[in-house]
Amino acid sequence: MTSDSGTRRLLLLRHAKAEHPDLIADIQRPLSLHGRRQSAHVGEALAADDLVPDLVLCSASVRTRQTWDLARASLGADPDVRFLDELYYAGSRALIDLVRAVSADVRTLLVVGHEPTMSQSAVALAGPESDPDILARVRAGVPTASWSLLEVDGWDALGSGSATLRRLVLPG
Repeated sequence: MTSDSGTRRLLLLRHAKAEHPDLIADIQRPLSLHGRRQSAHVGEALAADDLVPDLVLCSASVRTRQTWDLARASLGADPDVRFLDELYYAGSRALIDLVRAVSADVRTLLVVGHEPTMSQSAVALAGPESDPDILARVRAGVPTASWSLLEVDGWDALGSGSATLRRLVLPG
């Protein structure tokens, strides 16, 4: 049971645009120049919308780490971050399990990961109060550097249909 009441905010961010170099493992793919610009805009948008995370769970891939580092630089804050190998491989069920284990004192959580897990997780969590137009767009998949905002009563209460999908922010 959540120790203190109040809505929690879950941000699901797909990494920014990455390069596709030959002969490099997928997990090692770096951001493109466009992806670097996208990442800075993500941090600026989060700060402008007062969505500074208390905790960041970030896939251990190069492109997700770079996305977070560049977003953080323009965010104006330095929240606790955990780089997790399991997020690189996670499907939506595993991602939801990771979020469910987050401490109740975390009010805003940012997860930096990959498609299709980011969109599939948002769709799985979206309950009946979710915006139907946003849900339809997320269901189709999300582009690089886009993020979804979901609200939930508590991390331990997170499950299928338990959150409200409020926003989808696409790269500018």
